[in-house]
Amino acid sequence: MKTIRTIVAIVSTVSALTACGGGNDLGTILGVSSPQARFINAVTAGPNLDYYLNSKSYASGVQYKGVTRYTDVDTGNQTASYNLAGTSVAIASQAFSAAKGHHYTTIAVASLPSAISVIDDPYDKGLLSDKARVRAFNASLNAQNVDLYVVPPGTDISTQTPTLASTAYQAAVPPSGQDSVYLDGGSYQVIVTNAGSKTPILTTPPVNLAKNADWLLLTIPAGGVGDVIPGNIHVLVAQGNDADSSAQELAPQ
Repeated sequence: MKTIRTIVAIVSTVSALTACGGGNDLGTILGVSSPQARFINAVTAGPNLDYYLNSKSYASGVQYKGVTRYTDVDTGNQTASYNLAGTSVAIASQAFSAAKGHHYTTIAVASLPSAISVIDDPYDKGLLSDKARVRAFNASLNAQNVDLYVVPPGTDISTQTPTLASTAYQAAVPPSGQDSVYLDGGSYQVIVTNAGSKTPILTTPPVNLAKNADWLLLTIPAGGVGDVIPGNIHVLVAQGNDADSSAQELAPQ
C-alpha cells in the first residue's frame, strides 16, 4: 500500500507541475537527473570564447554577455575551461565535482590570475513550489562589493534588508553550493547599492519574474566609458529554465 501511495503522490505531483505550466524539472527536484552545466562570457567587452568540459568542446564563439543553454554532463570530476574562440590554449580552468540534480554555471571574468568561477546550484526546491529562484554574481570590476534588492516597484529600500547582500567581485550570493533565494512571481525592480549603503547606483525598470523562473543576476559594467566609472553598472539576467536560457540586460530606468 505504501508503494501505491508513493506512486499516486508522484503522479499527482507531476500533474500539478504540468498544470501550473512552470519550468520545474521533476528529475532535478528529486535529485535523480543528470547534472547540467552552462557557460557565461562576462569578460568585459572581451573577445568571443570557446567553452570546454574535460577538454571536450561544449560551446563555441560565445560573445560577451552570451549565456549558453544548460547541457547534461557526467557525474564526478569535471574541469571547466575556456579558450579564445578558435584557439587551442586554455585561458583559465577550474575543477569541480558534478552531482545528480545540480546545475553548474561557469563564468569567464576579466580577472587574473583566477579568470574563471564555477557556481554549484544544488536546486533544492520543493516538489509543489512555484516560487522563482534568484541568486547574484558580481562581474563588475567597477563595483566590487554590492547589495542587490529585488523588490516590488516603488519600494523604499531604506527600511529593507538586501535580497542578496555583500556580493563581492567574482563571488556568488548565495555562495556556490547553497540553494538560491526564493521569491514569489510578480513585478520587481532590481536596485543595486554599494554594500551597506542605501543609495542606489542602479535602479532598473520593472521586470516580470515568472513563477518557477530561475534567475542569475550578474552585475556588469555599463559599457563604453561606463566600464571604468565606479558604480556605473547594469544587471544581466541569465534565465536558467530549460525552456529559456536567454539573457536580458537591465539598464537604469
